Amino acid sequence: MPVVKTSSKGQIVIPKELREKLGIGAGRKLLLRLVGNHMEIVPLPDEPVKALRGILKAETSLAAELLEERRRDDAIDEKRHV
Repeated sequence: MPVVKTSSKGQIVIPKELREKLGIGAGRKLLLRLVGNHMEIVPLPDEPVKALRGILKAETSLAAELLEERRRDDAIDEKRHV
């Protein structure tokens, strides 16, 4: 695990092997997140909209699930009224 020093301006150099593994190049935006008593550095996607595309997709749609639930309820109601 690499250890780095901060400069007088608080800057650090991320070791080359880590930059390559994470795809961090010049100009890449990074998210710095404070977690408890340490910091996480997370590379942000180059195209955030494309990176989020499809994130909310489910196996089935909510509308399909609601229609199926309504069919089951209707079947139960029919059995009760017969």
